[in-house]
Amino acid sequence: MYHIKLYDYVPEPKPAKSDRIVAAHYYSAWKKGAAGLHNGFDDLHSFPERTPLMGYYDEEKPQVCDWEIKWAAEHGVNCFIHCWYRKKDNENKPVTVNDLRCGHGLHEALFHARYQNFMKFAIMYENSARWGNTNATDMVEHLMPFWTEQYFKRENYLKIDNKPVLLICSKDVLDQAFSSAEEQRKTFDACRDYARQHGFDGLLIAACIWDYNEVSTDFYLACETRGYDFHFGYNAGYNPETDLPSEEEIIKCQCEQLKRRLEPNPMLHVPVASCFRDATPRTTEAWNQLGFDFGSETRYHLSADGFRQVIRQMKEICDALPDGAWGKRIFMLDNWNEWDEGHYIAPNHEFGFTYLQAIREELTQRNNLPDYRTPQDLGFHNLNDSWEEPDLSDICKKKFKLAD
Repeated sequence: MYHIKLYDYVPEPKPAKSDRIVAAHYYSAWKKGAAGLHNGFDDLHSFPERTPLMGYYDEEKPQVCDWEIKWAAEHGVNCFIHCWYRKKDNENKPVTVNDLRCGHGLHEALFHARYQNFMKFAIMYENSARWGNTNATDMVEHLMPFWTEQYFKRENYLKIDNKPVLLICSKDVLDQAFSSAEEQRKTFDACRDYARQHGFDGLLIAACIWDYNEVSTDFYLACETRGYDFHFGYNAGYNPETDLPSEEEIIKCQCEQLKRRLEPNPMLHVPVASCFRDATPRTTEAWNQLGFDFGSETRYHLSADGFRQVIRQMKEICDALPDGAWGKRIFMLDNWNEWDEGHYIAPNHEFGFTYLQAIREELTQRNNLPDYRTPQDLGFHNLNDSWEEPDLSDICKKKFKLAD
């Protein structure tokens, strides 16, 4: 009532401790004009329930990043895996920050955030045919120097046993860039040697698995032959046969998929828990013209309690793995902020903090007291200078059952 502003910046995070790396996939596409393929928050006005609790935001602002770090760290998420894109015309050339798509999430936001050292980060190289791929010479001479100087040498880059972790999104596309498995392994080893020359004990390279079918022993052997250290998913690897199945089916199928991926070799796969998947905002003619068919996808939704059960069961599966298994060291989450593709755990108007609370309850020591105040609660209203504000009246009516 007295309009007293108690803070002049985001309150310092009070992280929850965890016994493992808890890493959320992160899609930096929420700076006006940065995404290219879509219009960011401007595509979500018909979906106000997907509005972040901080409102639409300019993702390039360090303060936005600090709010995300605070909320993530206080619920046990201690690493963001940033999708990393080079532009197509940068292939086989030295890399600069200007050659990146959506590089603002790192170079404008995280690297200038006050609380950046509360959060580890890693990059997942988005090397699909749409973006810039690489080859033996380019990877060693162009990508490794940029990645090493810009990322690996930073205090908060994810390193395990003094080895930076590099994640590869499109394994099949990368594999095809080499003349043989032997050439690829030699290139990966050259990258590891480059890392050693710059003070590290090597480099860990992980492959993303997209195939929803059972992964075979032969597939794992092929990964090893090519030089990958372990593999993971961008999601749980679950694709329902019918639209909107029951929670019981979703929980069961996600965990069964994890077991299938661990069966050929329990040492090599990292779990990924998915909250839901609903790409309805992307089922437009514009997306179809770009070569995407999100309308053919089946959707699924887990409540926060269902998500909690998936995390709990996956953790139990991984805790039973042999010592040294990657699944005992890293637990991944799908996804922090895929607002239009429809999988996000960041605080939002439909679900609040409930998915983050599930993570904290299952994956941390719960040794802290999370702060649930929003920027608006503390008088910060300068996070959005670019986007038209969403109409939240329908959300308010649903929440508080107000009459029209």
